[in-house]
Amino acid sequence: MSRNHRLLVKNAKQVVLICNNGEKFLTRHGMNNLSVIENASIVVSSDGVIKAVGPAETISARYSESSFDNVIDAAGMCVLPGLVDAHTHPVWAGDRVHEFAMKLAGATYMEVHRAGGGIHYTVEHTRAAAASDLLSSLGSRLQRMQRAGTTLVECKSGYGLELQTELKMLEVIEEASRSLPISISSTYCGAHAVPKGKTVAEATEDVLQVQLPRLKELMSAGRLKVQNIDVFCEQGVFDLDSTRAVLLAGKEMGLNINFHGDELHPMNAAKMGADLGALAISHLEEVTDEGIVAMAKSKTAAVLLPTTAYILRLPQPRARDMLEAGVIVALGSDFNPNAYCCSMPVVMHLACVNMRMSMTEALAAATINAAYALGRSDTHGSLEVNKHGDLLILNATRWEHLIYQLGGHQELIRYVVVRGNIVYDNDKTLDL
Repeated sequence: MSRNHRLLVKNAKQVVLICNNGEKFLTRHGMNNLSVIENASIVVSSDGVIKAVGPAETISARYSESSFDNVIDAAGMCVLPGLVDAHTHPVWAGDRVHEFAMKLAGATYMEVHRAGGGIHYTVEHTRAAAASDLLSSLGSRLQRMQRAGTTLVECKSGYGLELQTELKMLEVIEEASRSLPISISSTYCGAHAVPKGKTVAEATEDVLQVQLPRLKELMSAGRLKVQNIDVFCEQGVFDLDSTRAVLLAGKEMGLNINFHGDELHPMNAAKMGADLGALAISHLEEVTDEGIVAMAKSKTAAVLLPTTAYILRLPQPRARDMLEAGVIVALGSDFNPNAYCCSMPVVMHLACVNMRMSMTEALAAATINAAYALGRSDTHGSLEVNKHGDLLILNATRWEHLIYQLGGHQELIRYVVVRGNIVYDNDKTLDL
C-alpha cells in the first residue's frame, strides 16, 4: 500500500457521503435518506481519488504509518461532496444588466428577445469578442462558482449561432478545462436561437449541414472534447421536428442529449426527449403530466433551474410532482446574462423555498443527480472510494447551514478541494 497520500481530512463532525452503494442517481426515497456519518475522516490518494472514508478512529489506526501532502483538521466542521452545476451558459461578452430593469417593469422574456435583446444581444457581442477575452471572463466566472462550492460544471456554447463563433466558444471551454482545476462538461448548443435573417428551417439546416459535421471532424481529430448536445426547444425558437433532428444528429456523434424543454410553453418536449433517450432535459416549467411519466420511465434527469423561474416570474417547475413520479431531479444555476447566479447554495435554497424540495432532496439534486445528468456520476457527486476527491468543507457543525443561510456561503465555506488539492482556502480569521 502506498504510504504517501495527497490529503487527509480528519475528525469531521459530519461527512455527508450522499450515497454509499455506488448508486448512479437517487430518486425521492433515496434523496430523503442521505448517507451521513459523524466523527469521520477521508483519505485522498496521490492520484486524486478517494482512498478511504469512515470513522475517524478507524482511519487514524489504518493510516498511522502514512504521510500526507496536506492534513486538514475538520473538527467541528462538515464535509460534503463538491457541488455539481448541471446547466450554465458562462461564455459570453456584453452586459445585459439593462434588461433586468425591463423585466422588472413587466417585459416578458420573448418580448425582450423579439426587441433584439436577450440571446441576440449577447450573440452580437460574443461574435465580436476575442477568444482571449472570452477565456479571461470565463475563468473569473468559474472561479466564483468554485468559491461557492462547485467542482464540476456544465458549460454551453450557443452565443455564436454560426460555425466560427460556436467553435470559438467550445475552444475557450476546452482551454478552461485544461488550465483550471474545476471539472467541466462541455455542451454544443448551436441551436440556441434562430439567427437574425434566418428561418427555423435554414437555421436547422446550418446546424445539421455545416456546424455538426465540422464539430465531428474536430472531435475525431482529438482537437475538441464535447460531451453533450443542446437545443432551445420552444415556441418561436426551435420546434419539435427541428429539435428532434438536431438531437438525433448529435446522438449519432456520441453526444449525450441534454436540452432545454417546456420552459415557456407546454410543447411536450419532455415526452419527445424521453422517447429519444435523453440523458437530461432542463427547465420544464411547463412540463406535461405525460412528460413527467415518460421521463421517470426513461431515467431522463430533470435539470430544474429555480433562478430562471424566480427572475422571469415564471411558474415554478413542478419539482414535487416529478419527485412523486420517480423522476431523477437535478439542479443547475442556469448562469447566463439573463440569470446571473454563480452559487449552487443559493440555487438549493431557492429550490427548497420556491419548489418545495427538502434540504436533503436539494443537496442530492446538486450532487449525485446533477452528476448523473452530465454522465459523470461514476466519478463525481458522492464521497465514495475511487471517486474524485472533490470536497467542500464547511465551518459549521451541521451541513444544512449551507442551504439555510441564504447568501451565507461566502463565510461558511472554509475549503474547496478538487482531486485532493486545496483550490480555495477561505481563512477569514483577522488579527484584531
